[in-house]
Amino acid sequence: MILGCSYNNPPTNTLDVCKIFKEKYSWYKAAKNSEERWKIPIHVSLAIIKQESSFISDARPERTKLLGFIPWKRTSSARGYAQALDGTWSEYLEERGGWFKQRNDFEDAVDFIGWYNYKSHKKLGISMTNARALYLAYHEGWNGYKKGSYRKKPWLMSVADKVQRQSDSYKIQYESCKKQLGKRFRFF
Repeated sequence: MILGCSYNNPPTNTLDVCKIFKEKYSWYKAAKNSEERWKIPIHVSLAIIKQESSFISDARPERTKLLGFIPWKRTSSARGYAQALDGTWSEYLEERGGWFKQRNDFEDAVDFIGWYNYKSHKKLGISMTNARALYLAYHEGWNGYKKGSYRKKPWLMSVADKVQRQSDSYKIQYESCKKQLGKRFRFF
């Protein structure tokens, strides 16, 4: 059996944060570092990543169809775990330093999510624990959020509610395993 590069494979169970981190301990360290740097809770960041990419490293929007059947252009430049757009990713790289950062690297993606949500907190006054509002600002951009563009999108409001529920679930799960994760020691 050839396993290939399992490093980029999504976790087996994406609904349980403890199982995610048990399977991918390096993700826990990356998420913890992002939380310490940006003060955005792990459960909020992971709920957004789950919604954006289902933890698929090379996720991209579907292509439009030319003449109804020929694969054509993608609907946006979003890529990777965080589905970061080219322009926003460039802004992040400019502020954080762009050496070797990639959207399909979980450590970089979770740091990007923390950075973006921290900026949303500062610019828009959104609580760092309000996954619903942070997701709306993430999806619509800061100006779109200020204008309330999401209010005209019932489907997006429903998705933001889903992100909040996932965040709440991850928070409860994480409380049950964070001491154990914090004690885990690895040589590699």
